[in-house]
Amino acid sequence: MKWLVKKRVLLVLLLGFIGVLFLSTNWMSWFYPIHYKDDIRRHSVTYQVDPFLVAAIIRVETNYKPGRESRKGAIGLMQLMPDTAKWALEKAKLPDVSMDRLKKEPSANIELGAWYLGSLLQQFDGNRTAVIAAYNAGPGKVQSWIDEGTWDGSFDTVKDIPFGETRHYVQRVIYYYNQYTEIYGTF
Repeated sequence: MKWLVKKRVLLVLLLGFIGVLFLSTNWMSWFYPIHYKDDIRRHSVTYQVDPFLVAAIIRVETNYKPGRESRKGAIGLMQLMPDTAKWALEKAKLPDVSMDRLKKEPSANIELGAWYLGSLLQQFDGNRTAVIAAYNAGPGKVQSWIDEGTWDGSFDTVKDIPFGETRHYVQRVIYYYNQYTEIYGTF
């Protein structure tokens, strides 16, 4: 009987500890961490991009694991395709960033990725959903979908995106974006 009382006391103490822990901290951030916050914040401010968008794209692309290379050849945290990265490096005129650094250094990859997102935001007049689709499928493809009336570029009609991979990608990025904004509030 005494061992049962001890177990109940321990259970109550454990539940009390967990309750205090959940009430006194932002416990959801354990499940949705944002790594490289300083780099994301700095480059997002520089290129006028929502830092939560950058963080959500990184989460979907690599889950914050640097040095990744996809089967298609995309490199770094933000999984930039080599041709896109070369084009962006020419346009952005970033003297300290090279293709080798993009593969190995998270800050360089985040900088070029943020620049590219800023460029897409200008191209698509700030339409975040179209920008996310363009980041995955390419801006030319997304623009043709919009021009042809295949997709209107809104989140409400994501189901009309003709590429399943892009449709799923947009939904996942928006999901993480919403989670981050709800959990963290400000960056």
